[in-house]
Amino acid sequence: MRMPPFQLHAPTSLEEAISIAAKLASEKQDFDWIAGGTDLLPNYKWHLNVKANVISLAKISELTELNETHIGAMVRLQDLVQSSSTHPVLAKAADTVASVMVRRSGTVGGNICLDTRCYWFNQTEQWRESIDWCHKCDCGTEADCRVIPNQNTLCVATYQADLAPVLMCLGATIHLAGPNGTRSMALCEFFQLDGMTRNVLQTGELVTHLTLPEDVSEWQGDYQKLRQRESWDFPEAGVAALWKKNGTTKPDQLRVATTGLESIPMLHTKQVAECLEGWTGTESINDLAESIRKAVKPVQNTWFSPSYRRKMVKVLTRRACTGLMEGGS
Repeated sequence: MRMPPFQLHAPTSLEEAISIAAKLASEKQDFDWIAGGTDLLPNYKWHLNVKANVISLAKISELTELNETHIGAMVRLQDLVQSSSTHPVLAKAADTVASVMVRRSGTVGGNICLDTRCYWFNQTEQWRESIDWCHKCDCGTEADCRVIPNQNTLCVATYQADLAPVLMCLGATIHLAGPNGTRSMALCEFFQLDGMTRNVLQTGELVTHLTLPEDVSEWQGDYQKLRQRESWDFPEAGVAALWKKNGTTKPDQLRVATTGLESIPMLHTKQVAECLEGWTGTESINDLAESIRKAVKPVQNTWFSPSYRRKMVKVLTRRACTGLMEGGS
């Protein structure tokens, strides 16, 4: 398919990138940020919400820093997999993303800010036109949502990225920069429950890096993923579980998060609190898995049915928590 025309901007510093974005915004010109391009460029080929300007972050070296507690937005996913400073569960989640060739281009910031997906939206322009478009299409038609008929106020496209649930469980903070300065927040506060809005980024604002707490190495756990194919597909469901132990089989702290099920990744604090309150080991894990199954609300817009994805969330949660029943601290 033909790539639509756009003007490419290639700043060499964060300040220059923000300045270009501010100038385009003041001139009322639309633009996209491009990091690795593994999601944006295929979408452009399908004419999905194409912008006239694209600002590349590839030459901004300050966004590539990586150590145990700092992950730059332009760190490549394969570097995250291979680095000795990456938390093992985060490295595992990164290693499940697509293939090695994609991971060598794809970035951490791009994965966090991945566009939500829906099989009514992620199609060619001709196919979308044949169904009279959908609510998420930027085509000025004011079309209704194809998943939830007769409404065009909420998009339920699904967030299908792998890193966010692990980073949320590790207590990550996300850092943003834009024309109005910098700001930071817990990663779980970054996302917005709408498949079009997706997150809190304002015009001209971008993700610069994520930071992890100093005690990140004390957390252990697992990430489990449901997908069609072993080395390519987005998660149809993903579960991250991380914990600290206190020398017994009962975790001192426990966090569980899911992805691939709704328009945002979810940190299941209420279900975990109830699980820890009356901890009985395997029985508590089974109860936790069932409560998370009930809490998630997938819709019919990905390959597997909502009922199957919910059923598998229960299975994946139990698998991710297997290490809780092992001895040691």
